[in-house]
Amino acid sequence: MANSMAERQPGATLEDIQAFAGMLPARTSLIGIDAGTKTIGLALSDITRTIASPLVVIRRRKFKEDVAELLRLAETHKVAGFVLGLPTNLDGTSGPRVQSTRAFARNLNALSELPILLWDERLSTAEAERMLIEADASRKRRAEVIDKLAATIILQGALDRMRYSAPAAH
Repeated sequence: MANSMAERQPGATLEDIQAFAGMLPARTSLIGIDAGTKTIGLALSDITRTIASPLVVIRRRKFKEDVAELLRLAETHKVAGFVLGLPTNLDGTSGPRVQSTRAFARNLNALSELPILLWDERLSTAEAERMLIEADASRKRRAEVIDKLAATIILQGALDRMRYSAPAAH
């Protein structure tokens, strides 16, 4: 039995936030991911999983290089899981971007034991854009930060739902 525990297990991909939350050890951070075609925006939660903050943007190259950087950051920040934005269409249907996001999750699961929560990210990029315009950010500045801000919005939404749907303490 100890031998099988030493072997690395593939991670799980979930859409049930309570099941995902149940897999996480206490006082650990999460990384939020906005996986675009050209960049991957990342956000990081605090260890109480209350606040999400922008982390970095990874310029997409090859999947293995991108994931190596993601896993390095996960190790550095001692995260317990990932919240991956699922770009569902406004009407709730799945398009090609949903398929590529699910493939990203499957491929990440093959390289990491950390669980992944697929989180509906409808309008997160639009909300990030609106926030940056309201903050009077230049077009150049918006382009630099929009992906990690979208990842922050995705992660914050999941953190809020986890907090408000958690069973009451006894």
